[in-house]
Amino acid sequence: MKQQQQASGPEELVRNDAQSRYELRLGGQVAAKAEYRREGDTVRFTHTEVDGAHEGQGFGSRLAAFALDDVKSRGMKAVPQCQFIAAYIARHEKEYGSLVHG
Repeated sequence: MKQQQQASGPEELVRNDAQSRYELRLGGQVAAKAEYRREGDTVRFTHTEVDGAHEGQGFGSRLAAFALDDVKSRGMKAVPQCQFIAAYIARHEKEYGSLVHG
């Protein structure tokens, strides 16, 4: 049985261009990340991961929404190669379906 930790410290959502990933940080530590590759005016989401201690707390969904909102605000398209991001877009087709490239 996995032990879950409650969020410690303020939650911060950031786009970390230096490491090509979106991050959800708790108290300055990365609790979840969505890795991407920039391809012109497209963002290819390649992998999303939530630290095991923080699974099941909605961090992945909040991170996906932040990342996709950022892509939308910059007038870009998304390629959801990552299954988590693809499933999130499918569940929120109205908000994010138009972002999908292809």
